[in-house]
Amino acid sequence: MQARMQSRSEPGFRDFDLPGVAPSRQKRSHQTTLALLRAGADMLRRRNLAELSIEALCTEVGVTVGAFYSRFESKDAYFNALMALAARDGEQRLGDIRPPSADTSLDKLCHVIVGGVIGWMRDHEGVLRAALRHDDTRPDKWTPFKALAQATTARATPLLLPAMGKGRKAAKTRAIAFGFQVVLGTLVNAILNDPGPLQLRSKEMETRLAGCLLLLLQAEAGQSTPR
Repeated sequence: MQARMQSRSEPGFRDFDLPGVAPSRQKRSHQTTLALLRAGADMLRRRNLAELSIEALCTEVGVTVGAFYSRFESKDAYFNALMALAARDGEQRLGDIRPPSADTSLDKLCHVIVGGVIGWMRDHEGVLRAALRHDDTRPDKWTPFKALAQATTARATPLLLPAMGKGRKAAKTRAIAFGFQVVLGTLVNAILNDPGPLQLRSKEMETRLAGCLLLLLQAEAGQSTPR
């Protein structure tokens, strides 16, 4: 079975039993909470967190401001829920990575894993951008995503190591960690600053980053003596 990371049509919105969010006891109430979360995630693609008005959000969904506050303790609690759902979705996708078959190439693995990471970031682009910007004043709020980045590297390492050949495990593990630092750093910069020439949603971004990771790992795998 080849390695794969599944995408989700409704990323992270299936289950929101979260602190600061009132539980939904009826289907209609559940759907309203879901609609508010979806709308906010979409609106954050086009504006920053400070510009996200609760009144505008409620108008978008067609509910009252009172309906919002009956579900979320505050705007911070609402944003915390969006971040927690994005992180939860990332964790679920990590669990969807399947062990490679014996003949899965390093090239294929790099493309599958990088494609999965980019797919998750595309699905949660607005929330991730807001979290990065929010980090200036609330550094604790970015912690779940830092942990998720570390978890991604940890999950990918045992998949990539066999495809890099035998021996020099410590050096190769270090190369994988650095490779993901390059990949994730590039993607965070694309989300936060969009400096170009490639954007997060560009297919070329996915292809080039996977190729970049592949070259870094091939260079390490090709070393004949330990460092």
